[in-house]
Amino acid sequence: MRESALYLSTVGRVLDWSRSNSLWYTVANAGCCSDEMLNTLGCRYDFERFGSIPQIDARQSDLLIISGPISYKMVPHVRALYDLMPSPKYVLALGSCANCGGPFAPEISYSTIPGVDRILPVDIYVPGCPPRPEAIMDGLLALQGKIRG
Repeated sequence: MRESALYLSTVGRVLDWSRSNSLWYTVANAGCCSDEMLNTLGCRYDFERFGSIPQIDARQSDLLIISGPISYKMVPHVRALYDLMPSPKYVLALGSCANCGGPFAPEISYSTIPGVDRILPVDIYVPGCPPRPEAIMDGLLALQGKIRG
């Protein structure tokens, strides 16, 4: 009985390791954070060396990266992207607009939501306006550590 528990914990660790090192993502870009996200995908920072590959179809991705302000008109579309993703699914919120509304906070603008966490469960928040590519990569590494446990 004890050997089977050891076997299952080892298999679980291998699965968590493989899941954390092969995060396929889809992106919901809006605003100036998308420029920094595209910069992170470039050859200088190379997001793919961490096993993260961009996917066009949300049905093939594990990670949803949301950057920039999300308006109330975008909420059903972002939610539909999240619902299309297979489980387990993770959300990375980039920039102060996605985190808390930023300069488009509800006190200033009526059309943006005050944070993506109002509509989706966010796993990692990356601060900055816009966040630097190093911060985005640090957020990805933090998410990988969270998946590994």
